[in-house]
Amino acid sequence: MTANQRSAIFIDGANLYATTKALGFDIDYKKLLNEFQSRENLLRAFYYTAMIEDQEYSSIRPLIDWLDYNGYRVVTKPVKEFTDSMGRRKYKGNMDIELAIDALELSAHIDHMILFSGDGDFRSLVEAMQRRGVKVTVISTIQTQPSMISDELRRQADEFVDLASLAGRIGREANERPARAAGEAPSRYRGEGRANPGLENRYGIRQPEAEEE
Repeated sequence: MTANQRSAIFIDGANLYATTKALGFDIDYKKLLNEFQSRENLLRAFYYTAMIEDQEYSSIRPLIDWLDYNGYRVVTKPVKEFTDSMGRRKYKGNMDIELAIDALELSAHIDHMILFSGDGDFRSLVEAMQRRGVKVTVISTIQTQPSMISDELRRQADEFVDLASLAGRIGREANERPARAAGEAPSRYRGEGRANPGLENRYGIRQPEAEEE
């Protein structure tokens, strides 16, 4: 990797969450951004996730807000609710199309795509990016049983990086994360410009301190 290599990060939020949970550590998204900014010319960092519309205080909202204000392009869409054949309520929120479109539109402007996902559905996207001259690195893990990455995606990638090997540089140990206090109210700090201790504790990320008036 070189400082002149133009790159972009594409994070499949749900897939990355499942992977880190299986590995037993949490991502520090500030460290993640700094890690790749130090390696090459990082132009964009995208984070994709679906959200349930009527859950204003969903557990992921503080993370989404922080990412949106601290260097990430956050792409969300509503989760679709449906009832399966057994009458059970299910939710579906696939962001593959949104991620693929953004990657293809950006392909003429980057040399390197960094994909945080193990979803085999992205194999065709990786192949399409490679045809456009873009190197693709896929980050997931084979350290779990079963593996969190499909064989076809791993074989298609120019480079595969096991997420477990990055834990020391971009992660926090799950057992070091303070538990949420009982009765702690959901945080609504978006745009307030002040530190949020709960956010720092739960996600390993920091808000800038408010400036004195």
